Amino acid sequence: MAKVTRDDVARLAGTSTAVVSYVINNGPRPVAPATRERVLAAIKELGYRPDRVAQAMASRRTDLIGMIVPDARQPFFAELAHAVEQAAAERGKMVLVGNSDYRTEREIHYLRAFLGMRVSGLILVSQGMSEQAASEIEAWDARVVLLHERPEAIDDVAVVTNDIEGAQLATRHLLEHGHPYVACLGGVPNTPAVGDPVADHVEGWRRAMQEARLSTEGRLFEAPYNRYDAYQVALKLLAGPERPPAIFCSTDDQAFGVLRAARELRIEVPTELAVAGFDDVKEAALTDPPLTTVASDRPAMARAAVDLVLDDSVRVAGSRRERVKLFPSALVVRRSCGCHE
Repeated sequence: MAKVTRDDVARLAGTSTAVVSYVINNGPRPVAPATRERVLAAIKELGYRPDRVAQAMASRRTDLIGMIVPDARQPFFAELAHAVEQAAAERGKMVLVGNSDYRTEREIHYLRAFLGMRVSGLILVSQGMSEQAASEIEAWDARVVLLHERPEAIDDVAVVTNDIEGAQLATRHLLEHGHPYVACLGGVPNTPAVGDPVADHVEGWRRAMQEARLSTEGRLFEAPYNRYDAYQVALKLLAGPERPPAIFCSTDDQAFGVLRAARELRIEVPTELAVAGFDDVKEAALTDPPLTTVASDRPAMARAAVDLVLDDSVRVAGSRRERVKLFPSALVVRRSCGCHE
């Protein structure tokens, strides 16, 4: 059977191949509704399937968006990637996801691989992007949108949460329960000081403590972002002689580790230990007790990132501040802080 071509569709629909192209690609020119219906009917009748490889070679772009995350096994990044995938599907695009594993060489590997595939653009969740990675992006003149984090090494458009504000909300809330102070689980020793959400969470905690005229000295503890390693840190902290009355965790995954450690040590949450996290992943509502945390509008952020990465004017002149789309944080109160839902 001969392969059905765009010319065949045009002949059956009684229009030009250019109009068929506009219908298939949703632009760049509008098509009258009646004409569009004829073209779609012809496509269905003939069983036409566009040659995406040929389209990509002609346009030097594919229908793909590359997305690099630190670790898709962590619930926050899994939910974020899923939200981006849904937003991309609404625009007729597919998403390729690569895990950097918090390693510069892996990040550069995926940068080169995705850009070599001529993706329509890159959505990058990068923790402390290196100068080398930034140079790769510059060399390819790629459309890049930073999501969730905005490393100092690259000056490009970013979609982020107001992380400092969110951490302040959570810490203030814990203090309002009457605790003499709130400890903080921050990041690992090499956490970037600027542009990293966990660094901003620590800064928000610090500001809330300072507002209450409380010392932060000796009350910030380093911990990996995942629940398994945070659990080990929490075991030592909670079994020590100076157990904190309340803990603000920079990620929900850390908070899950704290809750597990408290249960093993027979420490009642929230009567003996109040806990709050950050991210509001779906699992936070199912912990025992349910976790008080800070939420951001991930679906809206994902749509904004996809819209920006597909926007031809994304690489425009302007200040760094003007190129950052900031979404607000919201406190989600559950029982781990001592409140009744």
